[in-house]
Amino acid sequence: MRNVFSLTGAALLVLLLAGATQAQRPRSVGDSSTTGATVSAPQTVNANYEGGVFGYNKKTNGTLSFDDRNERLLFRNKQQKELFSIPYRAVLSAFADVKSKRPIAADIASRTSIFGLPALLVKRKFRYLTMQYRDPDTNAEGITSFKLENKETLEAVLSALASKAGLTQRGEVYVRRTGQSSSSQP
Repeated sequence: MRNVFSLTGAALLVLLLAGATQAQRPRSVGDSSTTGATVSAPQTVNANYEGGVFGYNKKTNGTLSFDDRNERLLFRNKQQKELFSIPYRAVLSAFADVKSKRPIAADIASRTSIFGLPALLVKRKFRYLTMQYRDPDTNAEGITSFKLENKETLEAVLSALASKAGLTQRGEVYVRRTGQSSSSQP
């Protein structure tokens, strides 16, 4: 009986080591974790503005649009009224951010009912497009973020914005190279 257990254990160990060495293979420079077809960004996506643009402190639901004719990223509220825009040339960096938060209902349930402990375990991922910008026309600068629906939409919008703004990828972040400065100052 003891030999059966040791033989089974040895077989499992060999399988684990074989799987681990396959997973530890070196990757080429061009190899990325998102292989496959890239999803093109829709011209307009639903987004929740989280703050960061001077003069617009209130969190607002609306739409984020690529206005290619005027070379800007445009945010409109639910009534389709234009609230603000950020020129592509003003974007210094952009990245996808993920935050894990407890929904408000789970937070309230954890404090008020006998089901408090399981409610503490409930968390949800929220995905944000975060941008740093500096507008050479107005000298306005800041960091702003928009909450988007899902990972695929966020990746598509980030990729499209980086392409339209002429940003270079550095790891997970897209940045404007120093030679491509958006300001007109020397």
